[in-house]
Amino acid sequence: MSTCNSGSVEIHYEDTGGDGRPVVLIHGWPLSGASWSEQVPALTAAGYRVVSYDRRGFGRSGKPGTDSSYDYDTLTGDLDALMTELDLRDATLVGFSMGGGEVARYIGSYGEDRLHSAVLASAVPPNLLKDDAHPDGALAPEDVAGMQSQLRAGKDAFMDEFMTGFFTAGDDLKVTEAQRQEGVALAAQSEEHAAAECIASWVTDFTGDLAKVTVPLLVIHGDSDGTVPLEVSGQQSHDAVTGSTLHVVEQGPHGINVSHADEFNRVLLDFLKR
Repeated sequence: MSTCNSGSVEIHYEDTGGDGRPVVLIHGWPLSGASWSEQVPALTAAGYRVVSYDRRGFGRSGKPGTDSSYDYDTLTGDLDALMTELDLRDATLVGFSMGGGEVARYIGSYGEDRLHSAVLASAVPPNLLKDDAHPDGALAPEDVAGMQSQLRAGKDAFMDEFMTGFFTAGDDLKVTEAQRQEGVALAAQSEEHAAAECIASWVTDFTGDLAKVTVPLLVIHGDSDGTVPLEVSGQQSHDAVTGSTLHVVEQGPHGINVSHADEFNRVLLDFLKR
C-alpha cells in the first residue's frame, strides 16, 4: 500500500511505475481509484505509467471527518501533493465526474508546468449550479441539501439507488448487476461526512479554471447521462476551451468508463497518442 501525506491526511495511491508518460486517474463520487479497473490494464499495456488514488474520505485514503474541508481547493491540494511527491511531469490528468473538478482546479491553481494534456470524463465542470444567475444549471441549492439529507438518513440505501442511476441510460441499466454491485461496494467504503460534504462541492464554478486551459483537452461524455447531463457540463466545457476535442458516447450513462469501456479506452488512447 502506497501513501503520500497531504497535510495530516494520508492519500492512498497505486502506481504501475515504468518509464512511460504518466497518466493520473482521478475517480468520481462516491467511488475510489479501484473504479478505474477497466482502464488501468489498457493504459499499462499501451506503455503508460498509471497513477490512481483515492480521494480523502474515500476508499483507502485517510478519513478525517469533520476535521477536514471537502471543497475543491482542499481536494486539489491532495492532487498537487501526489504530483509533487512522485515528481510527475509531462502527465495527463484524467478526471471522471467529480474528478473533473480536480483537473480544472489543478490547472487554475497550479498551472500546466507538469502537464501534457487533460481529460474531462462525465465531468462536473464548468458549473452545475442552478440559480437565478444560472437558470440552465442541473442542481439547485435545495437539490444539494436534499441529497445530503437523504444520504445522512440512510447511506447504504442512498448509494444503492445512486449507483443504479449512475449506470442507467433512459430506462436501461447499461452494466451487469455484478458491475453495479462493485460500484455499491466501493461507495460503501466512503465516509458518510465526506460523501455528504462532497455533494456541496459539485456546484463549484470552474469557469475561471477552464479559461486557463491551454494543454490539449479531451471531453468524453454520455448522451444519456442522467447524473451529470451532457448539455450543462461536457458540452459547455468543450465550448469553453478552444481546440478541445469532444467525444459523445451514444446511449452512454454516467459511468461510461465501465458501461462502454472499450469505446472509452479507444478514445482515451487515441487522444494520448497525439
